[in-house]
Amino acid sequence: MKPTTILSRSRVESATEPSAGATRYLGRQPILDNKRQVYGHELLFRAGPENTFSGDDEEATRQVIDNCLMLMPEAKHGLSFVNCTQKALLSGIVRLLPPSSTVLEVLETIEPTRELMECIHTLKHHGYRFALDDFSPDASRLPLVECADYIKIDFLASNASIRRRIYEMASACKVRFIAEKVETAADVQTARSEGCDLFQGYFFSKPIVVESRAIPQNHMIYLRLLGALSRTPADVNEVERLVLLDASICYRLLRLVNSALFWLPSPITSIRSALMMVGDDEMRKLVTVALTGTMASDRPALVALALERAKFCELLAPVIREEPSRLYLLGMLSLMDSFLGLPMAQILGTLPLDREMKGALLGEAGALTQVLQVVDEVEQNSHDARYISTSIGLTDSAASAIRLESTCWADAVMYA
Repeated sequence: MKPTTILSRSRVESATEPSAGATRYLGRQPILDNKRQVYGHELLFRAGPENTFSGDDEEATRQVIDNCLMLMPEAKHGLSFVNCTQKALLSGIVRLLPPSSTVLEVLETIEPTRELMECIHTLKHHGYRFALDDFSPDASRLPLVECADYIKIDFLASNASIRRRIYEMASACKVRFIAEKVETAADVQTARSEGCDLFQGYFFSKPIVVESRAIPQNHMIYLRLLGALSRTPADVNEVERLVLLDASICYRLLRLVNSALFWLPSPITSIRSALMMVGDDEMRKLVTVALTGTMASDRPALVALALERAKFCELLAPVIREEPSRLYLLGMLSLMDSFLGLPMAQILGTLPLDREMKGALLGEAGALTQVLQVVDEVEQNSHDARYISTSIGLTDSAASAIRLESTCWADAVMYA
């Protein structure tokens, strides 16, 4: 075992270049209601800052899903309408998007095969809503109409006769009509008179391109995992599904649970058995340790510091009468900006954390912020640490003991 050391955050950051993510782009065009209030946005693939589409439909769908997860924090912008190819639906990649705020748009080229309809029914069971994009009144598409929540009618490509047939075809179904590609006041008036109550088009707004540095490949899965672990109790099914999306996490998780750190009667051979065997709190530790090692495998100093922080915060829990698992997660998340090379505010936009924890990670005043201040000061061996420690009821000897225990624990995990 390597010698025990405490590494201050400033020392780690000065020795480590943050991950540099490429710039991602995402088009957003608002969908408005009768009162011209924003109801949601259609999310559009953009390969660069130019506000035009270019590329392959499959790749565009995958990129929009990736970029939606990173650039569009859940529930802040109404519903998100996302174009989906048949492959995207059948492969299950769309399930990375939050069902509560996502509408899956079925492209006009997709046929309602038995396999597809079974997939759509399953997704609807999980809470997803569906829109039919650029819909044409073909009788063979009636099964899709019966499952739809929205039908989008292209006012540039249709005439009154075609639209009347669409309305008649959907008359027995509970759907809302979205008039898209409306470009004049007359288009809006006609659409409203025909029964459309949602509107999208250049008359209201052209798509706006949103850009941001990207979270590196697979790191969005890791952030979704951390979000799942922040809930109490954690959903084992959701955690297992996300762990299985990344082979490196699976490997590290199984290696950790089979190590001498966890005294189990027999070796664990599956992710589900590992998660069920260790229990909720230990599961959080296992997965966050695996995540940290995967996200910064080339930066062991940063991994060690994250583990020390997480354990230090956990051991502070009885002092401030907090849940140990909550403080463990707080300590682990406190270095996410260093792991990803992104602003903390952007990262927190992807995680379902409560306001107090987000505030602490952003440096706002509060009890949890004091916990992170104690950690910072202890790492830097600052004399101010004594004042802060005393203010939360922590003696110098107790702080030293916690520091030593957290560092030894991190070393044991790192070199198990």
